[in-house]
Amino acid sequence: MSASAGDLRSAAKAALRSLEIETPSWGYGNSGTRFKVFAQPGVPRDPFEKLEDAARVHAATGSAPLVSLHIPWDKVEDYGKLAAHAAECGVRIGAINSNTFQDDDYKLGSVCHPDAGIRAKAVAHLLECIDIMDAVGSRDLKLWFADGTNYPGQDDLADRQDRLAASLAPVYERLGEHQRMVLEYKLFEPAFYSTDVPDWGTAYAHCLQLGPKAKVVVDTGHHAPGVNIEFIVAFLLRQDRLGAFDFNSRFYADDDLMAGAADPFQLFRIMHEVHKNGGLDPARQVNLMLDQCHNIEAKIPAVIRSVMNVQEAVAKALLVDRAALNEAQQAGDVLGANGVLMDAFGTDVRPLLAELREEQGLDADPLAAYRATGYAQKIVAERVGGAQAGWGA
Repeated sequence: MSASAGDLRSAAKAALRSLEIETPSWGYGNSGTRFKVFAQPGVPRDPFEKLEDAARVHAATGSAPLVSLHIPWDKVEDYGKLAAHAAECGVRIGAINSNTFQDDDYKLGSVCHPDAGIRAKAVAHLLECIDIMDAVGSRDLKLWFADGTNYPGQDDLADRQDRLAASLAPVYERLGEHQRMVLEYKLFEPAFYSTDVPDWGTAYAHCLQLGPKAKVVVDTGHHAPGVNIEFIVAFLLRQDRLGAFDFNSRFYADDDLMAGAADPFQLFRIMHEVHKNGGLDPARQVNLMLDQCHNIEAKIPAVIRSVMNVQEAVAKALLVDRAALNEAQQAGDVLGANGVLMDAFGTDVRPLLAELREEQGLDADPLAAYRATGYAQKIVAERVGGAQAGWGA
């Protein structure tokens, strides 16, 4: 029996109330392409100001209470003070992202480098990140490695996998009882011949070897054209190995544009599989994160728009009549099953989300609410002097 529209709406609103989307500290700083980083007035100068900007996104959307940090970009002397500042702003610190790709020593790799001393340096950094997790109360250590090779024969591909496994083992053992390691993969770049963690299968295999506290991160921009990301999501949820998302949007490669900007239908399909396979259940601890660098658009409004785009995709996924879908699938009704999905995707969920926000005491239009605060003009006037945060700072 199909669910009534009213029942689906009520269930969707209940799920959306508990939706949490993590925003990236680096999304509030200056960023660009390999050719140019464009500076903007009012950009944060330190992690404390990044948290203040992130708090504005949460205040406008009601769904962004977590902020990812990137080490050493967000390095401070007192992490307890940083966590306390986050709480004062109304947000909390989420994943700690490691950085083993901006040091000259890592030219030939970090945890996969042929030199044992350089591998030890990389591992020491990862352990330092866990110390920071302890200080701020973070659950997730997020790992992405730029390691790979540019030329055939440059290094032994199998040996590099052995080095990766050996490097990850002590880091995994250092995790606290309620902490996790989430391992990201990327098809290519900056290494162009081989990448040491190029796909979900490689990440999944290493996580299996490490243990249950190791999960896979799916970045929506890290796949070859035509890859069925929703299949990967369904598989990893079935295996209880989906740890986190890096949501962004792309036209060609890892563009890191606003989530849902290039292909909102893909984002809907992904969120349908997340919902259908239990990934929105807080007990599953699937972290919905943004990984975006806003090159030419204003930072805070771009993050707000990204959160809204994810909210809309989730809302549409929640409105899929799963009973009708299952009935059509079991009957082999190809067009009927596809039609159920398309009906949900075609639903204008903006009125539902506006209604929900008003019930939560928020403005129905998050972007208008942010503009009305005058915060954009305030930070431009106040953040004068000092070094703006950006790539590498």
